[in-house]
Amino acid sequence: MLGVVPARLPSCGFLVGEQVNVAVCRWEGPLRPRFGACVGTSPAGSTVQGAGESRRRRTGGGNMNLLPKSSKEFGSVDYWEKFFQQRGKKAFEWYGTYLDLCGVLHKYIKPRERVLVIGCGNSELSEQLYDVGYQDIVNVDISEVVIKQMKERNASQRPQMSFLKMDMMHMEFPDASFQVVLDKGTLDAVLTDEEEETLQQVDRMLAEVGRVLQVGGRYLCISLAQAHILKKAVGHFSREGWMVRVHQVASSQDQVLDAEPQFSLPVFAFIMTKFRPVPGSALQIFELCAQEQGRPVRLESAEQLAEAVRERQQYAWLRGQLRCKAGLGSVSLDLCDGDTGEPRYTLHVVDSPTVKPSWDSHFAIFIIPQGRETEWLFGMEEGRKHLAASAGFRRLITVALHRGQQYEDMDSIQAELSSRVMELAPAGMPTQQQVPFLSVGGDIGVRTVRHRDCSSISGDYVIEDVQGDDKRYFRRLVFLSNRNVVQSEARLLQDVSHRAQKKRKKDRRKQRPADVPEDLPVAIDKSYLCCEHHKAMVAGLALLRNPELLLETPLALLLVGLGGGSLPLFVHDHFPKSCIDAVEIDPSMLEVATQWFGFSQSERMKVHIADGLDYVSSLAGGEEARPHYDVIMFDVDSKDPTLGMSCPPPAFVDQPFLQKVKSILTPEGVFILNLVCRDLGLKDSVLAGLKAVFPLLYVRRIEGEVNEILFCQLHPEQKLATPELLETAQALERTLQKPGRGWDDTYVLSDMLKTVKMV
Repeated sequence: MLGVVPARLPSCGFLVGEQVNVAVCRWEGPLRPRFGACVGTSPAGSTVQGAGESRRRRTGGGNMNLLPKSSKEFGSVDYWEKFFQQRGKKAFEWYGTYLDLCGVLHKYIKPRERVLVIGCGNSELSEQLYDVGYQDIVNVDISEVVIKQMKERNASQRPQMSFLKMDMMHMEFPDASFQVVLDKGTLDAVLTDEEEETLQQVDRMLAEVGRVLQVGGRYLCISLAQAHILKKAVGHFSREGWMVRVHQVASSQDQVLDAEPQFSLPVFAFIMTKFRPVPGSALQIFELCAQEQGRPVRLESAEQLAEAVRERQQYAWLRGQLRCKAGLGSVSLDLCDGDTGEPRYTLHVVDSPTVKPSWDSHFAIFIIPQGRETEWLFGMEEGRKHLAASAGFRRLITVALHRGQQYEDMDSIQAELSSRVMELAPAGMPTQQQVPFLSVGGDIGVRTVRHRDCSSISGDYVIEDVQGDDKRYFRRLVFLSNRNVVQSEARLLQDVSHRAQKKRKKDRRKQRPADVPEDLPVAIDKSYLCCEHHKAMVAGLALLRNPELLLETPLALLLVGLGGGSLPLFVHDHFPKSCIDAVEIDPSMLEVATQWFGFSQSERMKVHIADGLDYVSSLAGGEEARPHYDVIMFDVDSKDPTLGMSCPPPAFVDQPFLQKVKSILTPEGVFILNLVCRDLGLKDSVLAGLKAVFPLLYVRRIEGEVNEILFCQLHPEQKLATPELLETAQALERTLQKPGRGWDDTYVLSDMLKTVKMV
């Protein structure tokens, strides 16, 4: 454990703790297509397959003439004869030394067992095994030169160990002669491609391995486990009815921060255990052991095993990239619970190249309090960059805690995370460097899941209460398909901190059902709008004529997208003459709004369960006198994350549909749209389409968010310059602030319109 570092960021309110072991990881980020920036070239993109690439790395220096002209020469007798003649007697260790491999070797080989080492080369591995008690070892290699060298080297010191020149594809041993066959890189050297001739050679090799092994014996193969090698080995032995286990090898370099990685891929051990054939049995056993002393995890298929190995290779590659260089772009990964596989922490790696190197500015970890991961400072890339720069470290890793997981306190989180986050330390950090853990106020935050359910339209969702930075509590609706976005939020009137603390203590040992409320529902503060885009949308009412008279003027509103109901409820309560039609496609959301967010219908506010497209179309095309609304608001999200526009769905801004919206808007009315679009080309197209239907168009960007609020009107002569716009907003606000109206003094309407721009 590294020592405690004194607090160094008092202005930010950070708490510093001591350095801090997580079970099993699932790795996200630049190597997986569903994540942000792509960094460099992945292991799968290597141009040299099998052992070729790693062996090139290890020969180095003045031995470049030892490299083959092509990877196929690794299967050539002539190449290996020349190789060992030129290299001489100096030992050549592929895929690690005895110290790197002894943990896995001692786990799967017993001292009294008879061991066959195939493709032994001049490695010291057999000698070191012999010296610690494994003395019944037979070594074979195709090179006469190396067998002669090894016999001379061991004749006197290790008389019971034998070295034989033999082709492993045609071995001369009787059936069932050995209990272990040990292969250190030989399969990788032979399986250099997937051509028919190569695959036939490998089939002969593996068949010979199976023939000379006893039932219950093990083929222990040290390999880089590249995809074509893993596929061949696992496929061959699983079809034979053997148990297949892949064990990741922990290298000694993993414990050294400034060690240079030997390979671009981690090293694995295949442990293939020979079972007695059972006629008619289709049983296949696949296991992964990710830690040296960890227990194996049973997997359902060879495909799952291959995916698990690939993830570990990607993580090793990412670690190597982060160790070697800074500024890789957006890098994130999940750390998952070792038993359930569920995400437990999400890490974001943020480098600040402008920070001057110093003894104590290399690296820090920032624990985001529960429930605050969606805030701009923690949830957006630009916010995290700002946080890292303020903290003053060359590399900052932010850690978000997942809902549905139990966390005891800051100390337990640090203890759980320490080894994994240290693997992501930057290059040049001293080995004994103290690493601070930072947080806000020293607490891990409070998150209480009140309700979980699944909607046939919106999918899985949760209702949760979280503590904000001002110690006030907020209720949130979150769709788990987009867990980093808060769909609806409301402030709670009742202080639940005491009960929440009691519940957290109780939950340390026992998980209570997530959808069981602690006690009676907490009152919602209906006067408070949590969402900045909702505040801006309400401020848009200042675009109507005579805003100071709006409280006494009948006002017809159509709102598409109910969510938790905070927006229509606010308008209903603050504009007593308003009549609101709210349209929501998902009936589950009406239940959520009513049960959890204090929403209720009235004579002046009705909810229509319908598709907003159909509802507007039916109004616009009705034979009876079509209704006209003073205000139309769209606050509806898209369920398709691939479109580049998550709010609204594209059909809501199609020209024909916008014409229908126009037809039900009063001449002096305002159409207000919440737009969330990351595709700049698509956004320009949306704005042009809106401008064609609504000649007067204002845009208000929500600071720190992707949201933009669009205010659309029909007549350009209604245009208001910024000073006039602010004046009307102030007039409306003065009316709303009259005594007895419960107005939130922190909500300044004119501030919402200061940055409005005309399109």
